[in-house]
Amino acid sequence: MHERIIIAGFGGQGVIMAGKLLCIAAMNEKKYVSHIPSYGAEMRGGTANCSVVISDKEIGSPTVPKPTIVVVMNTPSLTKFEPIVKPGGLLIYNSSLIDRKPERTDITVIDLKANDISEAEGSDRAANMAAIGKLIALKPEIASLDSVVKALDVAISARNRKHNDVNIKVLKAAHTK
Repeated sequence: MHERIIIAGFGGQGVIMAGKLLCIAAMNEKKYVSHIPSYGAEMRGGTANCSVVISDKEIGSPTVPKPTIVVVMNTPSLTKFEPIVKPGGLLIYNSSLIDRKPERTDITVIDLKANDISEAEGSDRAANMAAIGKLIALKPEIASLDSVVKALDVAISARNRKHNDVNIKVLKAAHTK
């Protein structure tokens, strides 16, 4: 297994933290990982994405020019990253905020109402957890749900751990949808 992942959205959606969470969970399962965050000019509201590589073998390069998986949380990210998904790859898009369908026919496209799932479980700020829950349901070789839940206490800052109960609810809800 060697997955090259891009998670993208705007600042404040937790895309950088989502990548970090995946890496910690996979690392706890003895996998090799890399995580490279990228921010736009502004933090909250600007663009944000991260490149994540998770592998059973040592990682030769942390760069992700042709991702096998892309998770996009807003329309500008869909526009930017849809064209570079490797043929046969996976694209998960947040249809709660993205008002158009992806156009590629040579990849698997998953419509995920991430914000709607998050809100239904009691938070308007956990759409990133919905995206991760769905991703690991589709690609369990990346990390198990149990590993992701356990990684929350490491990935989430101390001041935000009070939200982990709802984060877990959102992860589980998206994992089963």
